[in-house]
Amino acid sequence: MQKLHIIKIGGTLIDDKKALKAFLAQFSEIKGAKILIHGGGKIAETLAEKLKIRQTMIDGRRITNKKTLKIVTMVYAGRINKNLVAKLQSFDCNAIGFSGADGNVIKAEKRQHPEIDFGFVGDIDEKSINHELIINMINLGLVPVFSAITHDKKGNLFNTNADTIAGTIAQALSKHFDTELLFCFDKNGVLENIEDENSNLKTINKQEFSELKSEGKLHKGILPKLENAFRAKENGVQKVALIKEEKLSDQINRGNEGTEICL
Repeated sequence: MQKLHIIKIGGTLIDDKKALKAFLAQFSEIKGAKILIHGGGKIAETLAEKLKIRQTMIDGRRITNKKTLKIVTMVYAGRINKNLVAKLQSFDCNAIGFSGADGNVIKAEKRQHPEIDFGFVGDIDEKSINHELIINMINLGLVPVFSAITHDKKGNLFNTNADTIAGTIAQALSKHFDTELLFCFDKNGVLENIEDENSNLKTINKQEFSELKSEGKLHKGILPKLENAFRAKENGVQKVALIKEEKLSDQINRGNEGTEICL
């Protein structure tokens, strides 16, 4: 099968112009099929603070009311997505930006939770992904760039965790490509000791993850990444890893960076 790299980046990188430019240069050099999925950054939080719209996070996931939805849609699907596309074009990477509503590419359901009202937060599964459209884009030589905004095909937009989008797209496409999913962030991988940058694990399995989580050794922000990473691996994605952003080229060329997910 054809190789496909699916790369997810987060807010820390997006907020650092110099680091982002260097990363996108590395991403653009990846040969063959590739997809970029991005989260938000401090832009949305800063705007919310200026507008006095309170932000609430639970286990790394944002509660999204109507006002917050307007902000994240403007920032994620607008400013950030189009800036990324424009920067990739400057590296001769023919990118095309999507929200979930564009081409009905990601259809979500409003999150139902027995105790917490997450507001306009959408949940997705493999059936939510319009994989045929994505495959057609790839076959045209285009590089899809996905924001964290989805829709329900009833006229409503939703905020959906970007790690979840990355993992779910990878699952949907793993039947058609030899898929490698990389969660890129500002650490060397999964750290056994969050105070020690050099304590990263080369591999992690589900039992080790559960132990680290129960011992409180994992930062809340990494939980959605790991949960989605294991779900992707369990559902057919050929290779999944968490790596440091600046090590992308090393991972693509040698495959020995960060923390690889094992079953």
